[in-house]
Amino acid sequence: MEVLKVSSTSQPKSVAGAIAAIVRGNEGVELQTIGAGAVNQAVKSVAIARGYVAPNGIELICVPAFSQLDVDGEIKTSIKFCVEKR
Repeated sequence: MEVLKVSSTSQPKSVAGAIAAIVRGNEGVELQTIGAGAVNQAVKSVAIARGYVAPNGIELICVPAFSQLDVDGEIKTSIKFCVEKR
């Protein structure tokens, strides 16, 4: 599963394009976020990506989960979104 890091300054259309490209290649993608702004951008990206792949008959599922990330030697709680084809 490919990993994309999403921040509060990420452009949702760009992230959505990356999600769509990865999912079309029969892989899943994990979006890693830290903070409310990053979660917001990730959710918008998944919604936009769904619109990109729907005309091709692809339906996306998104499973959110908590995870721990090591950022500069400090453990931070993050939210990850696992996006795959249904």
